[in-house]
Amino acid sequence: MTNDHDHADDGGICEFCWAWDPLADTRREGDPPLDVLTTGPLFFDIIFTGLPRLPEPGEELHSAGMGSCPGGIANFATAAARLGLRTGLVAGFGDDAYGDWMWETLEGQEKINLSASRRFENFHSAITVSMAFHGDRGMVTHSHPLPEDLDDNYLAAPAARAATVDLASNSSWWHSMRDRGTLLFADLGFDETGKWDQSVLARLSECHAFTPNAVEAMNYTRTDRPTDAVRKLAELVPLAVVTDGPSGSYAIDQSTGEEAFCPSVTVDAIDPTGAGDVFAASIVLGTLAGWPLEHRLRFASLSSSLAVRQFGGSLAAPGWGDIADWWRQGSRRAADGDLKAAFVLRDYAFLADLIPEHQVQGVRRAQGTFASASDAGRH
Repeated sequence: MTNDHDHADDGGICEFCWAWDPLADTRREGDPPLDVLTTGPLFFDIIFTGLPRLPEPGEELHSAGMGSCPGGIANFATAAARLGLRTGLVAGFGDDAYGDWMWETLEGQEKINLSASRRFENFHSAITVSMAFHGDRGMVTHSHPLPEDLDDNYLAAPAARAATVDLASNSSWWHSMRDRGTLLFADLGFDETGKWDQSVLARLSECHAFTPNAVEAMNYTRTDRPTDAVRKLAELVPLAVVTDGPSGSYAIDQSTGEEAFCPSVTVDAIDPTGAGDVFAASIVLGTLAGWPLEHRLRFASLSSSLAVRQFGGSLAAPGWGDIADWWRQGSRRAADGDLKAAFVLRDYAFLADLIPEHQVQGVRRAQGTFASASDAGRH
């Protein structure tokens, strides 16, 4: 952001920062306390950026940048919280220093509800080292299964209007949540076995939305094009969204009868980690807000594009200040005669009624090491 710290007082605390709730006009008495409940494995991510390539055996490369941040499901939870959704997270935390830092970052800094999460004694956090190069990445992970499952924690979590689910898990808890009226937004990871078992798609009958990438969607539907894949999926779930990286995204909303395609927003990408989670969180926000499908896709494309300009997965997720900065900078360029900026702003004109007019709380980025408590005020 360009305006995070313009009005910081002597103590380093921003005295003119406010939270921003994009769903404020839609909230009603009796709504669930959470907008979205997120669940899944949690990792402590260490990200190296600016590498020319992955190192060869026995070779040492020096990176241009490094960041540490919560990863895994924390990518989605942080993205949702930064977009103004009241977010809850059910995850298992280790009792090591990594777990302490992630808990404080997610609950204290990002204001994510962790009341249904659990700390396990004598259990260490899962660690992932991600190496970003030329818009791609390679990863190394060390982890262990949680000592116990968290099914009871899911059902004990505060009620939510929406929840994310892993289609591969088919856990009993999300059937109960669906029966409570929670909208289930499903995702499904890359099948390393190469089988792409289509039977898993039958579980979409329980869900409201499915947001796979193009590779996953085409393999599971046995199609050759993302447009064909999204049509197949739309026969199984009310909202089908297929993302295809720089080629854009495709969606069909059977509940509204809308179909839409959105090209990607061109940016200088340095780290793709978590971009898909930012996109999915944006789709949840737009769906809960009742935005037109095209607006949902464009907003999600913009948010994920802003994320890849930063490194650090979860802490690269944009806040409303970043979105407002992008809009205002583009508006200035368009006013100065930049035709490309003018065409882009034409497609994003709906943002004029969404972005806050006042300064909002800045977001914190990934850093090379753990930040001390005294450093937090500067962000």
